[in-house]
Amino acid sequence: MAELKTETITLNMGPQHPSTHGVLRLELVLDGEIVLEVKPVIGYLHRCFEKHAEAMTYPQVVPYVDRMDYLASMNNELGYAVAVERLCGVKVPEKVEYIRVIMAELNRIASHLVALGTYGLDAGAFTPFLYCFIDREKILEIFEITCGARLLYNYIWVGGLSHDITPNFKEKVLEFVKVFRPRIKELNDLLSFNKIFIERTANVGVLPPEVAINAGTSGPTLRGSGVNFDLRKNDPYSIYDRFDFKVIVGNGEMGTVGDSWDRYMVRVWEMEESCKIIEQAIEQMPAEGNVQEAVPKRIKPPVGEIYARTETPRGELGFYIISDGTNYPIRVKARGPAFCNLSALPLMSKGCMIADLVVILGSIDIVLGEIDR
Repeated sequence: MAELKTETITLNMGPQHPSTHGVLRLELVLDGEIVLEVKPVIGYLHRCFEKHAEAMTYPQVVPYVDRMDYLASMNNELGYAVAVERLCGVKVPEKVEYIRVIMAELNRIASHLVALGTYGLDAGAFTPFLYCFIDREKILEIFEITCGARLLYNYIWVGGLSHDITPNFKEKVLEFVKVFRPRIKELNDLLSFNKIFIERTANVGVLPPEVAINAGTSGPTLRGSGVNFDLRKNDPYSIYDRFDFKVIVGNGEMGTVGDSWDRYMVRVWEMEESCKIIEQAIEQMPAEGNVQEAVPKRIKPPVGEIYARTETPRGELGFYIISDGTNYPIRVKARGPAFCNLSALPLMSKGCMIADLVVILGSIDIVLGEIDR
């Protein structure tokens, strides 16, 4: 019996914001409902971050860094500050280091809540989205009280912070952690272990560990494939080596190691680990200290170059900075984790259905502001 051959078609998915987690176009080659090839087409949100940085002084770059991964601005700022401080040889006060870690971990939780809530929408569940955003709002309130902003903060400066914490900051943060922990269980009961959600995500978009490594993925996308790699443990920066927490990796609990469910669950359990770090940082943080004590009046690094990397909610964020000894960097090159993670999409999508492609893309948790820069 002769094999039935059908014509392939090329279909554009996007660019449209609700469908593709940002202004992204996916160029699909389809055989009916089966995806033969996927080509991500980017550049719709390009804002020339790296070129802008060459015309800015080192402190002026911070607000631009905010606008890369705008769901994790605190983490972006921390990565940039660490790079410039190493280049300049600036020693940051103890109190500043603890506040930075607390803010970065709160922002990690807030970012994961967006990822998990919108992922429920991708799979057809609306209610978890509301639950996640209720909890995220509490974190944004803490940020707003501390520095006056809810999304783009300009809070972590080179050498310090823009504002000291409020007198009741510790109480507010610990109250959030206390209330939030049971909410993780609620999310699991509502979505994570929902039969329909598991069927939509388990064994879908499998990314084997060796492929994940070779594709340059990082963060939950890499750890979802069972690879135990987290810069907070493997290449500690700031004061992360002082805290006791686990690196969460995928284990194929509901299907195959490296499937969409594993990538989703890594983010769920990472929120619990962030709560542990926050509690330890609150307990250890010194009461006294001027958060602007080490902020240079004029940042003029010596001639040289530096590459520093930190662990954001999406993975390894790196900044490569070249200095010619003036107030302005010659080059600020950003290594965006979402950019590298997106490159693995064609590898994990070949042969899937169109409906599964939306779920696979959502499991990577991309932010186009960071990909396009």
